[in-house]
Amino acid sequence: MPSGRLLVKGLLGGVVLLTLAFWNLKFWLPLPEGVPRPRQPQAGLTVLIWHWPFGRPANLSGDVCATLYGVEGCLLTTNRSLLRQADVVVFHHRELQSGQARLPLGERPPHQPWLWITLESPSHTYGLARLGGIFNWVMTYRRDSDVFMPYGELVPRASPAPTLPPKDGLVSWVVSNYHAGQRRAAVYAELAKHVPVALFGRANGRPLCPACLVSTTGRYRFYLAFENSQHHDYITEKLWRNALLAGAVPVVLGPPRATYEAFLPPDAFIHVDDFGSVRELARFLSGMNASCYQLFFRWRERLAVRLHADWRERFCTICSRYPHLPRGRVYRDLEAWFRGGDGPQGEGPGGAGGGGGGGEVPQVPRGGTQEGF
Repeated sequence: MPSGRLLVKGLLGGVVLLTLAFWNLKFWLPLPEGVPRPRQPQAGLTVLIWHWPFGRPANLSGDVCATLYGVEGCLLTTNRSLLRQADVVVFHHRELQSGQARLPLGERPPHQPWLWITLESPSHTYGLARLGGIFNWVMTYRRDSDVFMPYGELVPRASPAPTLPPKDGLVSWVVSNYHAGQRRAAVYAELAKHVPVALFGRANGRPLCPACLVSTTGRYRFYLAFENSQHHDYITEKLWRNALLAGAVPVVLGPPRATYEAFLPPDAFIHVDDFGSVRELARFLSGMNASCYQLFFRWRERLAVRLHADWRERFCTICSRYPHLPRGRVYRDLEAWFRGGDGPQGEGPGGAGGGGGGGEVPQVPRGGTQEGF
């Protein structure tokens, strides 16, 4: 009976359609309070790096951000043909400054966020005046950046601290670009009159290979973590790698002590400005006994140094911060902001702060900055 079979097929088809209808309907009807709606997959973000910093691209094959840094849904690319599809485009200032890269202003899709990045200080950053009104976000070592990326940080220690390397010298300094007009040059010249300072680096004709640097500076009790210029939050690998990671006590010259204390415990370093003169600093370093010296390493019992040296990590951080970045922001005067002026029009830049720790500070004379430093 063909008609009977057709009737059965029709009934079965109707049941299937009704089932599918009710199945789909549950995604649209309001759910009872407290019952979560099924999670929808989150779309990935595409971060286009317009020109890889310093022209040395890293390996971007595979899911780099997820594999190396636990950041899911983040595609890093240098493929400029993806300009129109990119969720954010990143421009490293060094290449803009040198003319190696140019801004594709005529090809910019409407409302596409552009991010400006530099890890250099304002003293070595030029050409900002022509970049006003272009960038929506900034990524620097400054805590008030939209995307904050320090050179390093202290993180909770997961394993016992390694033994400090044996010391066979008092003070060391690695310097590549030495200019007599810099404050750090004046402090070094005066300090070297009173205590021996082992000098390494291209400026002295004694360059260290990358694998040799930490093992060399770690042989000295103190390391001169002198920044090439003094600016807001400008603290580089001179502190994190050359001193703290190496196992030497950093003698710092850079932003004020309060800034350093936002990043690490106050008893983990010595600040040049803690002394009334360089001679006082020299006496403090040369006269320190072993028990006082060990106090500067108490932080190592609970904290470890983590360096941020991989540009891929820096770019992956953009995806981590993306949901929290302000929409509609424009840096009308990028130069004024970076050199310490006003923030972007209508809103001050938001950023994440760094954390240090606590602890007592070894007794260090506090004399303030004096002329001649």
